[in-house]
Amino acid sequence: MMAGFGFNAFRLGIEWARIEPEEDEFSNAALDHYRAVLAACREHRIAPIVTFHHYTLPRWLQKRGGFLLDQFPRFFERYCDRAAAALGDQIACACTINEPEGLGEGGFILGINPPGRKGDVDGMWRVVDNLLQAHRLGAAAIRSRTNIPVGVTLALPDIQYEDGAQPGDGQVEVNARISDRFFELARRDDFVGVQTYTRNRFGPEGPRGPHVEWGKGLPQETDDITQLGQENYPAALGRTIRRAWRSTGGTPILVTENGIATDDDAKRVRYIGAALREVLACLDEGIDVRSYLYWTLLDNFEWSLGYRPKFGLVSVDRKTFARTPKPSAYWLGAIAQTRSLHDDARARDSMRSNRNG
Repeated sequence: MMAGFGFNAFRLGIEWARIEPEEDEFSNAALDHYRAVLAACREHRIAPIVTFHHYTLPRWLQKRGGFLLDQFPRFFERYCDRAAAALGDQIACACTINEPEGLGEGGFILGINPPGRKGDVDGMWRVVDNLLQAHRLGAAAIRSRTNIPVGVTLALPDIQYEDGAQPGDGQVEVNARISDRFFELARRDDFVGVQTYTRNRFGPEGPRGPHVEWGKGLPQETDDITQLGQENYPAALGRTIRRAWRSTGGTPILVTENGIATDDDAKRVRYIGAALREVLACLDEGIDVRSYLYWTLLDNFEWSLGYRPKFGLVSVDRKTFARTPKPSAYWLGAIAQTRSLHDDARARDSMRSNRNG
């Protein structure tokens, strides 16, 4: 299906808990499964961009303390070493850790991820320190086994201060300080992954505009508000690409996530088109941007919000698992095939012809 659309790259994750289900016990069956998936991508001329850690931990590791465990970085290094040895020749790019900013926050400040603590600031910063070291060690382990580019992917909302407002100590701003620490590491990496969806605005009185309150349920979607309660603001992507470029001193950039949660697929097309124009503007400025990966191919399980937010280019029937492409999938595929951001008329023609077979 992806090859038929015209896509040439796919970001996917491998699951630590499947590969190492018990401490120091590695599953050849799981590694063989992932190798078959990667080989299928290669067969269809799709470059696999593989994330080694995307939020979850093996149960045995969580029981021992999870991200807080002093040995966590060494356990992650061992896992990266074994996985890269088995799969590295099939991987196009390796992402060590997905959005490390949220791993401590979700489990120790907001309480929406394991271990479910709230307000544990010290715990959050201990997690950050462990993740920084885990990235260092994990990236080195992957490089020792392969010659592929390695980097980390960061959650980067566009933060805007208005009318003389100054940075504070809110959730978004703390995350920005964590990102800055990973930017320093990324100066020595092959790329940094930019993951952006929206902006966060602050005035002297505090937050302005919509903001997500995790755990409070989904808001009503409008033209200006997504299903996640975020502002529909695709221009955020250009600003965060520029921030990553400046903060790393010129490390190459992969846009590893960008997208919108909506039931309105025409709105999705408009969002992606505007975001891609931001990427083109950054390229024109001389910024080394090497990918645009939409989040996500399939309507997905969005963590604490379940299957309700619809990010996908392809819908999924959760009873039959049938995949049904949305017009946006053909539209973005036509851009990949033509290597140009075509106008709306050509986009509509592409969607219409693909729907008609």
